[in-house]
Amino acid sequence: MHRPRVRPVRWSPPPVRALPEFGPADLTVVDMPGEAPEDVVVDADGFLWTGLADGRVVRIDPDGATRVVADTGGRPLGMSVARDGRLLICDSPRGLLAMDPDTGTLDVLVDTVDGRRLKFCSNVTESPDGAIYFTESTAAFSYAHFKAPILEARGDGALFRRDPDGSVTTVARGLYFANGVTPTADGEALVFAETQGRRLSKYWLSGARAGTVTELAAALPGMPDNLSTGADGRIWCAFVSPVNAAADWLAPRSPLLRKVVWRLPERLQPQIDPVVWAVAFDADSGEAVAGLRMTHPEFGLVTGLVEHAGRLWMGSIGSAAIAHCALPK
Repeated sequence: MHRPRVRPVRWSPPPVRALPEFGPADLTVVDMPGEAPEDVVVDADGFLWTGLADGRVVRIDPDGATRVVADTGGRPLGMSVARDGRLLICDSPRGLLAMDPDTGTLDVLVDTVDGRRLKFCSNVTESPDGAIYFTESTAAFSYAHFKAPILEARGDGALFRRDPDGSVTTVARGLYFANGVTPTADGEALVFAETQGRRLSKYWLSGARAGTVTELAAALPGMPDNLSTGADGRIWCAFVSPVNAAADWLAPRSPLLRKVVWRLPERLQPQIDPVVWAVAFDADSGEAVAGLRMTHPEFGLVTGLVEHAGRLWMGSIGSAAIAHCALPK
């Protein structure tokens, strides 16, 4: 695959703060009809949904049977179920889509912002007033080159709001690989993740802090990906990988070194450690209160997660499967 040019800048990675070691869980792996089911969400009827690397959108029945419902023609990433029952899909490079779960009909909700095309729409949620909030990990690259913005370290991700009339505004910019977004249980704020920034933050929707961003959990020892809100208000965070020591060593040094790394064969570049890692954070204090961390021969690189029927379901970019375990207490 042709690699686009990168323009790295010097960047000082955040410090690392240890999280509790929550230990392993009894994992059940469910094969999917394709590779890399990146996110997993559940609808009002109890069906699970995910998107595969080849563009297919899959419904997973309670008994584990799968049915391909649509093909976005791109790469479906983060998802959410809208108030009207449609599936909101972040697709790279198509943008923000809405899918009828019965027919698979796809509508493009947003494909440009401020006159430029979206390249890496990442995750999405809808608020009670009908506004849709979605992230873009980087303005420069698509998912096909997701390592490029990490090497560049330019912090060109953003959080956007799409109002019911179709207008789009930027509510937070300068984010280091913006990723998961989920509402707090009380609806007062959104929590969003920055994978490279290794932090979770709140964008306040109401109250005295409305329209501002505050930090929830920072200096994380791994790379946070998609988020979801648990039934008890905990914020579940998928960690795709621990911090990569080689990437951190390169970041503050000459940008030329990262240009050289980008030209190397994939196997010689810094690699992602395929752990199974998920942590629940208290939505007020940011304290890590539950989770799991382990390795599994058939599953790793957790990128999405959701509570359903007393289980924690997880998606992955490193497996042709999703997995679930008893909900960690």
